[in-house]
Amino acid sequence: MQVKHIIQIKNISKVYPANTGSIGALSSVNLNIDEGSFVSIVGPSGCGKTTLLKLIGGLISASSGEIFVNGSLVMKPREDIGFVFQSAVLLPWKNAIENVLLPIEVIRKSISEDIVRAENLLKIVGLKGFESKYPHELSGGMQQRVSICRALIQDPHCLLMDEPFGALDALTRENINVFFNDLWVKNEKTVVMVTHSIQEAVFLSTRIIVLSERPGEIVDDVIVPFENLRSPEIMGSKEFGKIANDIRKHFRKSDQDFKTR
Repeated sequence: MQVKHIIQIKNISKVYPANTGSIGALSSVNLNIDEGSFVSIVGPSGCGKTTLLKLIGGLISASSGEIFVNGSLVMKPREDIGFVFQSAVLLPWKNAIENVLLPIEVIRKSISEDIVRAENLLKIVGLKGFESKYPHELSGGMQQRVSICRALIQDPHCLLMDEPFGALDALTRENINVFFNDLWVKNEKTVVMVTHSIQEAVFLSTRIIVLSERPGEIVDDVIVPFENLRSPEIMGSKEFGKIANDIRKHFRKSDQDFKTR
């Protein structure tokens, strides 16, 4: 069976204007992402990871090149792409289910079917009974789960995640990694995630894209060989450690290059 490329990134470059001229964020990035895969993007700070995510989501435009999702050119934000940010960004005056329904309410008034879907999503992420709770009544991990539900409410084909668990403490982050792996397996969404955590990338991903220092170019494309459904125990395996160390070598090279300048 032929695998569908749900995201096609063709010769994408992005240059930002600056007072002293311009800053190159990305340079000639070419990448195909298969439907149902979980792809993490890692690289040094400032290498264009978030820029690439925003380009895929249609939040900003490219300086050159094209991006296609489901075969159509990305020109602006789309309903078939969900976005999860580093901060949950919940509206404090709306309760959990109202925050989940927000993308629907922006377009039209929510109907009973939307409410049922929101309730089901909250149940899936372990928040049944918390529908009427306000953000200040929820822990950081709970808030991020509400944010994930909000991104899924319109049943998008792709889910884009920008350092979604970076603000959580280490234990909560590990627990939500396990939870999200299970959620991804059950929902079969295509996920593209930016993260600074190599361990998180190896645990969650089927594929890891490593970018160079700015302007970001792809310097490695790593296939993660584990079964899709994973348990924390794999983090202690030799294979897990080898994959993480092979990726980490790119960062060490960047640090060494910086020190010798």
